Parts: sequence; structure tokens; C-alpha cells
Amino acid sequence: MQINLISVGNRMPGWVQQGYAEYAKRLPRECELVLKEIAPGKRTKNSDVARIVKEEGERMIAAIPQSTHIVTLDIPGKSWTTPELAQAMQRWLESGQHVSLLIGGPEGLADSVKQLARESWSLSALTFPHPLVRIVVAEQLYRAWSLLHNHPYHR
Repeated sequence: MQINLISVGNRMPGWVQQGYAEYAKRLPRECELVLKEIAPGKRTKNSDVARIVKEEGERMIAAIPQSTHIVTLDIPGKSWTTPELAQAMQRWLESGQHVSLLIGGPEGLADSVKQLARESWSLSALTFPHPLVRIVVAEQLYRAWSLLHNHPYHR
């Protein structure tokens, strides 16, 4: 299974790239984590934010591979414990489909993207900086995998 992390934002600081890469490389080929960055729309004081979010959504949809299980990361989504995430990962592995996890920009995900989702995952009721979400998601996926395989990392 390939897990595509499709995220609005590019040109991340080194600490973000390093943190994400650390956990992504720990995952085995059976759960390969692949980052696909979506260029954010240019935001200015007078920007049409609704149009920007819609265009970001269109670029995200274009980046989603065919026949993939789509999961949005969104505050109103389901909050999973680590064991629940591990169960979701087990389900994804057993389905034989690739998975696409979608992270929106500063204003969130476009409605068109949300409508494609089969699941929605909330990391927290808190709002996190989007670069940090990449690291948290990668770490939590590795933690869920380690739980499924009785690896000592989860302890």
C-alpha cells in the first residue's frame, strides 16, 4: 500500500522536511509514505479566499491517484486514538487500495475535496500550523504501524 500525503504548501523550512523525512523513511515498503505538495494560492490583503481555496482543491484533486481511498484531515473529522488509527491502517492494508491523506491550506479544504472523502480524520480540536501537521501525521502513521507489528516504538 502506498500512502499519499497530499498537502497544500511547498518550500517548507528545513526542520519540517527533516522531521517528515525521519518518520517517512521508517515506514516499510508495505506502507510507503509519499508526499505530494500542492502549490498554495497567493494570498494578499484583498485576495478572493474562496477562489483560492477552490483552485487549491482542484490542484489537490488532480494529484490524487486513481482508485485510492481518500481521507481528509479536518477538524470536524473523527478523532482517533492510536489504536483506532492502527485499526484504520490495518483496514487500509487489507483493502489492497492505496490511501490518500489530504491536508488543506490555511483556510482548510475545498468543499469539492471534502465530498470525495470516504473518511475524515481530526488530529485535534486545536488548529496546528500546516507544516507541523505533516510531521505529526508521518509520526502517527509510523506509531500505528509499530503498534500493528509489536515494535517497541509505541511503548
